[in-house]
Amino acid sequence: MEAKSKKTLNGIEEIKQYFKSNKTPIYFISATNFNLLGIDEWISNFKYISHIDSFEGLHPNLFSPKEEVPHDEFQSIEDINNYLLVHPEVVDYVKSRSVNGEAGKALFLMFDEKTEENAKALGLDVCFPSATLRTFLDNKVNTNRIAEKARVACVPYVLSAVEDYTHLRSVSKKLGRDLVVQTPFGDSGHTTFFISDEADFDLHKEEILSEKEVKIMKRINCFGTAIEGCVTKHGTLVAPLMTELVGFQELTPYKGGWCGNEIYGNAFNADIREKAKKYTQQFGDQLRKEGYKGYFELDFLIDKDNGEIYLGELNPRISGVSSLTNHAKFAMTDVPLFLFHMLEWMDVPYEINVQELTDRWSKAENMDSWSQLVIKHTRNTLEIVTQAPASGIWEMRKNEKIKFKKMDAHRQSVVGDNEAFYMQITQKDNYFYEGADLGILVLRGRLMSDEFELSERGKRWIKAIREQYRATIVDPGTLDINELYAADGFKMM
Repeated sequence: MEAKSKKTLNGIEEIKQYFKSNKTPIYFISATNFNLLGIDEWISNFKYISHIDSFEGLHPNLFSPKEEVPHDEFQSIEDINNYLLVHPEVVDYVKSRSVNGEAGKALFLMFDEKTEENAKALGLDVCFPSATLRTFLDNKVNTNRIAEKARVACVPYVLSAVEDYTHLRSVSKKLGRDLVVQTPFGDSGHTTFFISDEADFDLHKEEILSEKEVKIMKRINCFGTAIEGCVTKHGTLVAPLMTELVGFQELTPYKGGWCGNEIYGNAFNADIREKAKKYTQQFGDQLRKEGYKGYFELDFLIDKDNGEIYLGELNPRISGVSSLTNHAKFAMTDVPLFLFHMLEWMDVPYEINVQELTDRWSKAENMDSWSQLVIKHTRNTLEIVTQAPASGIWEMRKNEKIKFKKMDAHRQSVVGDNEAFYMQITQKDNYFYEGADLGILVLRGRLMSDEFELSERGKRWIKAIREQYRATIVDPGTLDINELYAADGFKMM
């Protein structure tokens, strides 16, 4: 009843002004601030609380505790967030910014029930559906069941426990020889297994056999895509379809690993774009029936052989492509998609025309062209970093060497093909290990051909960034057990 007594926001301009005058403290708490980079320029009193300060104290709205306090070794982003929420410096920071005794609102990339407890203890309201619901939806097996209810096509599949290789072949005989097996949870190719024979199966059988149920799919020759949406009380808003970079050995050691995206007008043909938009709306509408509201991301797979589009997976959260979505031309002209997520959690009535916005955003003239690359350590080595490139704008010279131009958190500051924005993840004195995230490189324009091959421009930039790192090989025998655990990394974004 209280919300109805407030002024209803009508349209984009009133929504913009509402967030510009926001007095409620809002925090994005995570390992880094990458996923919502730039949102602080749209929402007043929006702050980042990060474990890794990628901007070395120079970002005006980023808080990172200076002193490390004793903690168990991190095994996930959830562990990092739980550590941050009880860190004395973070506790003092949040309390010092409370308004009328209200601590404010919190957002996380990943969180669990412990995170919810810690946030509540600080007086923070978590602006996402419950961890329990997110975990249920994040399960790749459950995702397919939701897709069926939403009438969204999936790659031909079966859901089953697997007892051994013979049993795998028995339950999947209709899917052909070449299979893709996914366990319920995992990211960036870690738990996606390509199986054509028993030798392939034996490489991954421990992970597969340990699960109560896995998703077994026909292997198709496909392009990867990504698209984000927001479940609102007025319907499901949908952002434009993006390409996805997957498995490039220059970027990732994982065959099925996500390693970047492109956003540009007229990605794929009009039929595919329209079907992806329709499927995303249907899936979002079903998510609302499941009790979910707010931001989500879907991966679609486009079959190269027949042009069919299939659901790949769901991320019930902001994601690794949120930065591209929320900085594209359509977002700069109207407002970022993420602001509609916040409207769902800010106890304020608003009116929008979901279909009108979604249709406008999908037009090529309302999009510019950007690419992002997620650069990982691709060798199976353990090294300690002695030099790391700073976050900001880098410029490529004619000799294909790059030079740091300036510290900047604005990717819009990139001009032309010879500049890029780099955001550092691995820092000096951190470890390199297979799969470690070095950082994110953002450039104007495309970095793949229409055949999904990495461009020479992309390869030059990857090589140039890698050359900015210096590291020394470490003998694991010289490390104590805690340092070894610390070097066993996980996805930071």
